[in-house]
Amino acid sequence: MEEVMTPDPVTVSVDTHATMVRSIFREEGFRTILVVSENRLEGAITRGDMMNISSTKSNIDARGIMQKPRVIATPDMDLLQLAREIMKADTVYAPVVESADSMQLVGIITVADILRKFLYNGLETDTQTLQGLISPNVVTCNYNDLISHVWKRMDEYGFSGLPVMKKNKIIGIITRMDIIKSGNARMGFESDSHERGGSVMVEKVMKTPPVVATPLTPTREAGEIILEYDIGRIPVVENPVYVKREPRRAKEADLVGIVSREDILWSYIR
Repeated sequence: MEEVMTPDPVTVSVDTHATMVRSIFREEGFRTILVVSENRLEGAITRGDMMNISSTKSNIDARGIMQKPRVIATPDMDLLQLAREIMKADTVYAPVVESADSMQLVGIITVADILRKFLYNGLETDTQTLQGLISPNVVTCNYNDLISHVWKRMDEYGFSGLPVMKKNKIIGIITRMDIIKSGNARMGFESDSHERGGSVMVEKVMKTPPVVATPLTPTREAGEIILEYDIGRIPVVENPVYVKREPRRAKEADLVGIVSREDILWSYIR
């Protein structure tokens, strides 16, 4: 466990202003920031939590945004057991504390950390290709949708990223971090002004061309791609028109499904 976790993670104190927390997310690209009081774990803030703040000069502090982590680990936990607990709790991280009594923070472990360990430790998946892992009913958005509407869709379905479509073809991906970095994530707690800044269209914020896979892509290769590009999911496509200089990216393709980092991790621990 200790060799897999990230020791001394970036933290904020309970009274850190929300604007400062947002700056850390925007500049560092973290998925989760832990909240402490004198290095005692108090809570955690995710990208999704940050998207619920409306104004740039918020009086909310970290205490008002943070959530209780769904899973808390200790250094002596078995990695396979922890992976199952994280997956069953439908979360992507676990803070690591010295003990349940002290709650002194010593690290953080993520789905990506565990996947990397399993991937490069010779473990076999229970599915050789993505064919058996594909989720076919994909929640998408259009290139000309408003950011505010996309954020609501992410919030409603609990997804951190959505494929972007144009004329029934996938042309890009938009994630919570893309919205946070764009400065259009101020929609939530404090006022009814959540449409402000949300009038920007998806095409101004999305990443394109997207990294894609096909149903016959080996599961291990898809896991390596997800780790290499630090992405949470990979669209599964047919008839891709690849970018010549970047053969994993497609200018457009027919979307047939999606496979998440968690789907691939499940294939190792089932």
